[in-house]
Amino acid sequence: MAENYILQVTAGSKYDVSTHQIVPVNQAKTIRIENELCEVDLNVRIQDYRGLPKSSPTTSPYFSLPPHDNNKDQYSIGFRFKPKKDINADDLVFGNDFDHPIRDRLPPGFNTAFRIVKWMVDPGLDGDVYADEPYLYGPAASSFNVLYVGEGGEGADEEENAGLVFEEGGDEEGEEHREECGIPDGEAARKKYFLTEANRKEWDWEEGRTYGCDFFNAYLDFNIFTLYLKEDVDENGNLKKGVEGGKPLDQLPKDVAEKHLREKNEEVRSEQVAEKAEQSTNDHDDGDID
Repeated sequence: MAENYILQVTAGSKYDVSTHQIVPVNQAKTIRIENELCEVDLNVRIQDYRGLPKSSPTTSPYFSLPPHDNNKDQYSIGFRFKPKKDINADDLVFGNDFDHPIRDRLPPGFNTAFRIVKWMVDPGLDGDVYADEPYLYGPAASSFNVLYVGEGGEGADEEENAGLVFEEGGDEEGEEHREECGIPDGEAARKKYFLTEANRKEWDWEEGRTYGCDFFNAYLDFNIFTLYLKEDVDENGNLKKGVEGGKPLDQLPKDVAEKHLREKNEEVRSEQVAEKAEQSTNDHDDGDID
């Protein structure tokens, strides 16, 4: 199926594609997008890119930089943006939406794939892909892999051709801002912090302040429309035996492991009750047949 399509990346401040710019994939040059809400400088990097324009590099030096080299990351949406007015963190989302139904085009096993993506990529992801105008959104503050508060983005010499490169944190003023607002230092801690609605409502993307963001992962390959499963997930999207939350039970704190086991046992009991109820109903229905 993938061989029947060729990818072109465009970007703009409206849904009307005729107003979009073609994104120079894997090139250091950014494109500027601006409207009444914000101004954005954007880079898109895709590993083994074979789309349009045909002259596009197949890769970017970005993928040779840590942690992307070890992660085997497949793509990056990196951008620097400056809001033109305060935007509450509970109101700004990151994700996908469509102005037309896609339910008839969803492949078999989509729900399983979505469960995997939600578990591995973005726990805050939510939406309705079966709606007339389907969408999948997550809170921006918890969705981005990297959040840098400050101008930033210009890398060292070895990053010269990689485009915008950000690390979690900020410049001196940005670090102070994060600390004053109680935002944790690390990527994982910051993402977990903003999964809580109350924390999002306490923080604003501030007017005039510049932010650097990067969204990337190793699981989605846009060239061949493939979702790569991690080693601890089976082909049905279920965690393999002895694994919880991507980590073996014997490596979890005792209280956490016990909590997971209790929850899993409760799920099993609930499923068994449901199966027995269904079987009982079927037996009853069979008995009514003349």
